[in-house]
Amino acid sequence: MENNFQKFITGLQHIGIPTNDMEATIAFYETLGFRIAFQTVNEAANEKVAFLRLGDVTVEAYENKQAALIDGAVDHIALNVTDIEAVFRLAQEKKFCMLDAEIQFLPFWENGVKFFRILGPNKEKVEFSQYL
Repeated sequence: MENNFQKFITGLQHIGIPTNDMEATIAFYETLGFRIAFQTVNEAANEKVAFLRLGDVTVEAYENKQAALIDGAVDHIALNVTDIEAVFRLAQEKKFCMLDAEIQFLPFWENGVKFFRILGPNKEKVEFSQYL
């Protein structure tokens, strides 16, 4: 396997922001021009989830009632990938700090999404995500 993440990463998929008040978050981003692209409930985490889009930028807001409400409160960036299994193996080979022991699945969007997360050098979460 080629040792090159660029082969699989096609761009920024979304920026993950936890919220304590989904309605206020949606209203704020709508004021900026964002529109709801997808809204659901993550049953496993018991969280309301909204994907808000403006042009090429997507914000994933999720109401977990644990938002830090301080500078630096963005939870993660998600990178869109074309082959989640290959990227997972590559991340393991690179010995990244894996936050997920296996590839995860959520029934978001039309056919679901597979993803996993690693920890970056500044303790930031980087999610690799593939729409199915």
